[in-house]
Amino acid sequence: MNQTTIFWPVLAHVALIYIVYVQMGRRRYFAVKSGEARVGQYKVRSTEPASSLAVANNLINQFELPVLFYTLCLTLHVTNGVNYLTLALAWIFVLTRYFHAWVHLTSNNLRLRSRSFFAGAVVLALAWIWFALHLLGIV
Repeated sequence: MNQTTIFWPVLAHVALIYIVYVQMGRRRYFAVKSGEARVGQYKVRSTEPASSLAVANNLINQFELPVLFYTLCLTLHVTNGVNYLTLALAWIFVLTRYFHAWVHLTSNNLRLRSRSFFAGAVVLALAWIWFALHLLGIV
């Protein structure tokens, strides 16, 4: 298998980050335009209006657990560990991040959001376990 295929899920997650940035910019712009917020409120997160705070929080989420995802993808590539299983796990992880972001930025249903986060964390843990087995020469 071509080892560079692991970077397609990475690029898909990077696209999600930019989508969230655009959403945050839009919500902040419209909050100021509608009078809900003043530009100065964005200096400190605690004074940011709720309409854009959820997006800002989601953006922070995109740089927490995904750091482990990026590290895993790079290490899989370097060690020739990319195969159909690792690629599928990477795509599933990214899909859980898209779903998590969608829930967070729309209904913010905590039950759905936490389940999607947990599913992504489990998938990522399985991928790390596979990587460890790969390093040991077991798989």
